[in-house]
Amino acid sequence: MMTRTRRSAGLHQARSGARGCLTLLAIAGLLVTASSTSTAATRQLEGVTFAQTIETGPTDQTPLVLNGLGLMRYRVLFRGYVAALYLAQGTPPSKALEDVARRIEIEYFWSLTAARLAKVTIEGIEKNVPASEMRALEPRIRRFNALYRDIAPGDRYALTYTPGRGTELALNGRALGTIEGADFGRAVFAIWLGTEPFDANLKDELLNPKTAR
Repeated sequence: MMTRTRRSAGLHQARSGARGCLTLLAIAGLLVTASSTSTAATRQLEGVTFAQTIETGPTDQTPLVLNGLGLMRYRVLFRGYVAALYLAQGTPPSKALEDVARRIEIEYFWSLTAARLAKVTIEGIEKNVPASEMRALEPRIRRFNALYRDIAPGDRYALTYTPGRGTELALNGRALGTIEGADFGRAVFAIWLGTEPFDANLKDELLNPKTAR
C-alpha cells in the first residue's frame, strides 16, 4: 500500500513537473514571438531606431512604408545624422519626387542652430531648381525656414509631404507648421533626393537600399 502511494505521488510530481516545463516553454515562445515582432516592426542604423510603417498625420493617416536608411557623414570621418525615407505602399523610389505622399526623418548626432539649418535648406534647394522657380519659391522658403528650431544631439526632424495639403515640418513629434504646394514639396525633398543632392551616397541609401554600399 505504501509502495503504491509513493508511486502515485511520484507520478503526480512528474506530471506536475512536465506541465510546468510546458508552461515555461509556452511563455518563452510567446516572449520570443513578441521580441521578433518588435524587431520586425523597426529598423536600426548607428543605434538610431525607425519604425517600419508610419502614417502621414492624425488627419490624413496615409500609411507610409520605410524605403531606406542612410548615414550622412561630415568630412568623411564624422557622423552627421541618420535619415530614413518613407513612401506610400507601392510607390517606386524613382517617383519619390512626384506628387506622392512621403516623409524623411532625420536624427542628428550634433547640435545645430536654426540659422544653420535655414542656410543649408536654401543652398540645397538652389542646387536643384532653376533660378526662375527659385524666385517663385522664395516667400515659402522664408516661411519654412522660420519654422526651424535649434537642435541638440538626439533630436529628430520629420518632413512630411501630403498631396493636396503640403509639406509639414515637425520636431520630435511636434508639428511646427505646413507649407503649401507640390512644387515646394518637390524642391525641399530634392535637397536629399534631387539631381544635386546634399550627399550622393545618402541619396542612394535612401532610394536604393539593396544596392547602396
